[in-house]
Amino acid sequence: MTDYIIKVENLVKRFGDFVAVDDISFSVARGEIFGFLGPNGAGKTTTINILCTLSKPTSGRATIDGFDVVRQHSQVRQSIGLVFQDPSLDERLSGLQNLYFHAMVYSVPASVREQRIKQVLKMVELWDRRNNQVRTYSGGMKRRLEIARGLLHYPKVLFLDEPTLGLDPQTRNRIWEYILELRRREGTTIFLTTHYMDEVENADRIAIMDYGKLVAIDTPEELKKIVGKDIISVKTDDDDKAAEQIRLCYRMDARHDSNGLTFEIANGEEFLPTFIREFGTKILSVSLRRPSLDDVFLKLTGREMREEEVSDIFKAMLHQHSRRRRR
Repeated sequence: MTDYIIKVENLVKRFGDFVAVDDISFSVARGEIFGFLGPNGAGKTTTINILCTLSKPTSGRATIDGFDVVRQHSQVRQSIGLVFQDPSLDERLSGLQNLYFHAMVYSVPASVREQRIKQVLKMVELWDRRNNQVRTYSGGMKRRLEIARGLLHYPKVLFLDEPTLGLDPQTRNRIWEYILELRRREGTTIFLTTHYMDEVENADRIAIMDYGKLVAIDTPEELKKIVGKDIISVKTDDDDKAAEQIRLCYRMDARHDSNGLTFEIANGEEFLPTFIREFGTKILSVSLRRPSLDDVFLKLTGREMREEEVSDIFKAMLHQHSRRRRR
């Protein structure tokens, strides 16, 4: 039997007459990398809000590591780590001082505090820069420090909100090396939100929400089978005319996007030469590719993936936790 560390059962959240989360259920296995996607207004933020104990569900239940997010919120908060989308480090402090502050907020025992700080700083290759002010760090170094901070209290689940947003491709790849190594070494469950579809390929499974409902949940490869056919993108000197011609001649609808027209066809490599030779509208460019997660997302939601801010949720949680500790 699979050991699930996150369980969501028939979760509903209403705001007056508006249903933000509409009877969703899913589970996340211990040690899994779980991608959680949804366009703006899909209900993704509200769901994460509930999982992070900042909002109570109208009905249904959610647990993290066996703790109920409503009745045992303190234990839940000790079980999760958070890496914000927006920078949340104190840049006037050193990397070491930032981690000491976080360790005290989360009551990491003094007997293991220094050892744990050293361990996570070495893991993200920042031990040699531990005494430098954070304002002297590069963007990638700050991201690595935030990941180290999120691990200090041995979280069972690490929530990563857009972990590589704004970083260059080389640094993004390096961050992902740390994330994958973290899962391997620590067995940490990763709950990931991102709008970079190439990144979500690293997930073991992906859940997609839209209009409050869970519309799909599966592995990246299985989700791509939803699209199934090859994708042809074509740009012509009259895309409206071309779309009508595709509809009449091939009995399929071509959708307009930033690259011109896109439509799906079986055996695209065999179809393309004939299409180019016989098509009545002048073709300016044409390309053929296999289905991607972007195509899956667009097919399921009718919208392209856009950035959705959830960092305010995570910041509010840390603020509430810090206030509670100071009382």
